[in-house]
Amino acid sequence: MTPGQRIDQLDRWIQEFRVEYERFLNGNLEVPPEPLRQQIARELREVRGINLKSVEENFRLANTEARFSSYCELFGRRVRAQEEGTAPAGTHRGGASSAADPARGLLIDGAMADEAVTALYQGLHRKAGAQPRFDLESFRTYLNRQLESIRDKTGCDRVLFRIAEEDGKMKLRAKPIRPA
Repeated sequence: MTPGQRIDQLDRWIQEFRVEYERFLNGNLEVPPEPLRQQIARELREVRGINLKSVEENFRLANTEARFSSYCELFGRRVRAQEEGTAPAGTHRGGASSAADPARGLLIDGAMADEAVTALYQGLHRKAGAQPRFDLESFRTYLNRQLESIRDKTGCDRVLFRIAEEDGKMKLRAKPIRPA
């Protein structure tokens, strides 16, 4: 492929990346299009390593890199805003039925709701064949202790709890949310 053709291919991939990320943010995809992002970044590094002869190709490549960087930054901010519960109205993934989604995160502002505790508990044990190491009431006690500990350490009233898979195991993650 010529450098111009490779830049054209990058432009098509970046457009696909933008569309796929919008689908993810709107809840139509379960996971972000990370493999595509990595593929684009790898190709950009390779094309940048080529000695481009024309000013036009250098300009197009710089423009393509800037657009890709802008999309990555924009999508990163939007995902963080959703995780922290500070996204503007109408930008949250899923509908009202997914209010208790432990993978997206459950924002606890005040007392721990029964629905939140149950959703997190089930999220920890959703792997096929996973046996609970503790009962729901023990988990509720543990969550309340964690919530109070985080509030004491950080001074934040709001805490985002979510379930993430790491090394094939489901893990509970907590993040204090600072007031705006």
